[in-house]
Amino acid sequence: MDTADIAAFRDRVVDRLRAAVTSDGRWEGRLSSSAVATAVAVFALSRIDRRAHAAPVARGLHWLAAHANADGGWGDSPESPSNLTATLLARNAFAAVASGERDGALAAAVAAAEAWLARRAGSLEPDALRAAVILRYGADRTFAGPILAMTAMAGMLGPPAEAWQRVPQLPFELGVLPHALFRWLRLTVVSYALPALIAIGLVRHRRLPSRLPPLRLLRDAVTRRALRIAERMQPPNGGYEEAAPLTAFVAMSLAEAGCRECAVVRRAAGFLLASERDDGSWPIDTNLATWVTTLAINALTERDATEPQRRMRARPDRRAASFPAPPGAPAGTGRCDLPPEQRALLREWLLRQRHTEEHPLTRGAPGGWAWSDLPGAMPDADDTAGALLALRRLGAADHAAADAAAQGVRWLLDLQNGDGGIPTFARGWGRLPFDRSCPDITAHALRAFAEWRDALPSGPRRRAARASARALRYLARAQRADGAWVPLWFGTQHTPGEANLTYGTAQVVTALDALGGPRRRAAAALAERGRAWLLAAQRADGSWGGDRDAPGSIEETALAVRAVAAARRDAAARGIAWLMERTRGGADFPAAPIGLYFARLWYSERLYPVVFAAHALEACLKCA
Repeated sequence: MDTADIAAFRDRVVDRLRAAVTSDGRWEGRLSSSAVATAVAVFALSRIDRRAHAAPVARGLHWLAAHANADGGWGDSPESPSNLTATLLARNAFAAVASGERDGALAAAVAAAEAWLARRAGSLEPDALRAAVILRYGADRTFAGPILAMTAMAGMLGPPAEAWQRVPQLPFELGVLPHALFRWLRLTVVSYALPALIAIGLVRHRRLPSRLPPLRLLRDAVTRRALRIAERMQPPNGGYEEAAPLTAFVAMSLAEAGCRECAVVRRAAGFLLASERDDGSWPIDTNLATWVTTLAINALTERDATEPQRRMRARPDRRAASFPAPPGAPAGTGRCDLPPEQRALLREWLLRQRHTEEHPLTRGAPGGWAWSDLPGAMPDADDTAGALLALRRLGAADHAAADAAAQGVRWLLDLQNGDGGIPTFARGWGRLPFDRSCPDITAHALRAFAEWRDALPSGPRRRAARASARALRYLARAQRADGAWVPLWFGTQHTPGEANLTYGTAQVVTALDALGGPRRRAAAALAERGRAWLLAAQRADGSWGGDRDAPGSIEETALAVRAVAAARRDAAARGIAWLMERTRGGADFPAAPIGLYFARLWYSERLYPVVFAAHALEACLKCA
């Protein structure tokens, strides 16, 4: 393939990406429908008001029945293999209607699901189901508790008195403690889990109170205050974290605890009804609008990157660009991918997405960006780094952008862990995923520091320099002996350990390659070892999967191509040839479930294959 072939392919991919632009010039994407989200939403609506919600409950159950896997179970997404969590929750959902009310499709789905669960857990006995759930989640009761509570409500854990004994009592009384005490006491109860902690703990207490009078009286005494805290944490649209599963778990538990008419349940029901899709399903989260928008901006402005400085080929009609490109526009037009009008709209939109107040769930300081523009999303390191890079690419650093960037950089600096790595949401304990240092997030933040270094005030600039040195040392320690890095929020369902080494390694290598200044030599040495792993992991057909033995995907191949393009054009060319064949020349972009949500729930995002491919092709042309 010569440069013209790659450029034509790139233009077709960019056309596809531009066709997904919303009316206000950004991207919203679309997460895969989720069996887990659909099951718990259906069940919650039935517990809140079965008669009023009969229609969405019926639609959700029929969607579940139509999307069961051939083996009788469900995976997290329609493309996922069956797993215990999705199958048990889907089976529970069918308790929303009595067995006599199930039509043939629903009855068949229940029978197949029970057969799958019996094979996986050893039997359908309540103790066997409980043991299987506990084994899956170990010490993390923040998800095992809700699953078992829903299973008890569905009648799968035996008669009520016995069933609730099999549900762990979550210490919801801790929810009334000052937030600062959680860190001081090193409790594995995190602020974003408090709504579920309160709801699941309360229903367990109401159904099976403690035999210890002091503890029982304490829980009775704090119930009203705990409910007020859950209400204060609930965003205006009713959806905790924009997540149907979390919101539904809270709603069903409070309804079962006798709080069916409380404000939290009413608002949660409104969120669930509003987020149902036309086909009767629910996604795991409403959208990743901020994340996919910054990914698209950074892909379409690759030519504007400051490191390395390479001139892209001229594009003849660049000045005559229009915005937005109409769907179905001719391919290969060579127009400017982000004309000035759209850049201005995106810049203003991104500036509005920065959180300017302490977040009620994480207690995170102002200054960061979340994954979505919706009120339930929480600021996190990856989205903050992505927004900082996008702002830098969109135009000159005027006062508004420079001030937002300085606050965003400070937000990331304050998040840095003692080991030098950057966690997702909160600094410091290292005992749960949300606060654990992560290589790809650390590398992303490192690149954001470098991009804004010259525009920062002297204080943050010096802090960023010290933080960057510590982050590089962390990345050196986190690199595996074979040169790979392990990401936290992305995985592969095709290997036993589920670690997506291609995603983690490609993202770190790409970030390290972009670094300049005094740390360039150290970064280059780490990147070279990572690139060697990627080259060894390329499949015979030119593609990459999440690991050496995993089947290839568009997302993983595109990420790897971008990471190796400058150093190994032959490997990149083989990857591009596979991408061209897999996408039918840019006409079809099937998404793979490589994303991991809380509690290791899998999802795919419709824009990932398109935006990753666009970025890879831009990087290849930049090196031409």
